[in-house]
Amino acid sequence: MRLAQAHIDLAKAELDAIKDEIARVAALVGIAIAVVLFAVILAVIGTSLFLGEWLLGSIGWGVLHGIMLFVAIALACALGALGVSGGRIGRSFVLGLVVAVVVGIGLALALPNQAYRALGESMLPNVEPGIRPLVVGVVVIGLIGLGIGVIGAVRARESGFHGGWILGGALAGAAIGAISAVETGVQVGVAIGITAGYLVWILAMAVDIARTGVDVDELKARFYPAQTIETSKETLAWLQSKMPPGIGS
Repeated sequence: MRLAQAHIDLAKAELDAIKDEIARVAALVGIAIAVVLFAVILAVIGTSLFLGEWLLGSIGWGVLHGIMLFVAIALACALGALGVSGGRIGRSFVLGLVVAVVVGIGLALALPNQAYRALGESMLPNVEPGIRPLVVGVVVIGLIGLGIGVIGAVRARESGFHGGWILGGALAGAAIGAISAVETGVQVGVAIGITAGYLVWILAMAVDIARTGVDVDELKARFYPAQTIETSKETLAWLQSKMPPGIGS
């Protein structure tokens, strides 16, 4: 009876731990669903406010940043429920924060525009000075994006050569070059920086889970009473070894 009671107590302890794990996952999933719903509501209401304030002074940046923030939180909670460590999620956040600071300061001070302007004076002296930074930015950053696209296409050659990598890299580079070439001013520059930070945070988390995947065995172990089952098997084998021959086989 004491042996049986010991197994019952062990099973209760493991079931209590599993119940706590289920409650934690349910809470994170609940938060993820709640913030996604809130993001949808914010997107609908914010779009109306943006259209109403467009001509007077846009609040669109606030709406956009709010949506991206809640999407990032929802994704982080979903990854936490799947067992992704907080350190990995934190690294993605730090990367997004660094990008936000660098892009925000750079655009607020028009540093890319000044660099393109200086480069264009030596490379493209015949181009009209007003559009010279734009041309240089599109060409230079577009070539960098093209190079990144070629690298991505080469690395994906196992599944076939993807020309979309090259085209996407070139177009993304040209778009970034065009945006960075504009003298946005302090407010818009900071807003673009924050947007870039949120976008990098979300993409970094998505890329991280896509590259590493989900440890199904570890996820299963969180909800499977392995210790109780293994100990029960060992006890059953021990009892069978103590029984007289022909009994308990």
